Amino acid sequence: MNRTERFAGVAGLFAAMALAGCGPPGSAKPAVDTAKIADAVKADEVQLTADFNAHDVAKVVSHDAPGVVQMYHGAPNFIGVDGDTENNKEFFKASPDTKFSDTGGTVDVAASGDMAVYRSTYTLTLTDPKTNKPVTDTGNYLAGYKPQPDGSWKMTWSVLSDTPPAAPAAPDKKS
Repeated sequence: MNRTERFAGVAGLFAAMALAGCGPPGSAKPAVDTAKIADAVKADEVQLTADFNAHDVAKVVSHDAPGVVQMYHGAPNFIGVDGDTENNKEFFKASPDTKFSDTGGTVDVAASGDMAVYRSTYTLTLTDPKTNKPVTDTGNYLAGYKPQPDGSWKMTWSVLSDTPPAAPAAPDKKS
């Protein structure tokens, strides 16, 4: 066997190993149940909304992963559970009538099962600190989730981005 034939044989062996996964039998990862993950994230969002509307800061931040980053329009980012705790305490104190709702959202889960993104539109009713009157804010909501060592799914980041009010309807033009 000459050098070229040996090289071709070794290259063929490596290619076969790569195609076979070169792991021991039964070492393949189990299939990811993305529907189950999506259901877990949706359930967490429903409970998070209930906890927020109850103004229960401890329960609100229990949905956060360590190092969570919260991003809201017009405000600095709130980082970590401690940052989110302080933000919610101040927010509920300034606006005790605050209520949040969303459209029920959609969850996109990575095929690998290592992350999920919740997206929806929201409505937030709160007290305007300048007028002391209720105002309603609407916008888009995104939240990223990752699995935790205990098997739960926790929020690692979120973004609330308000949208402008709808433009008034154009008047009918009569020709």
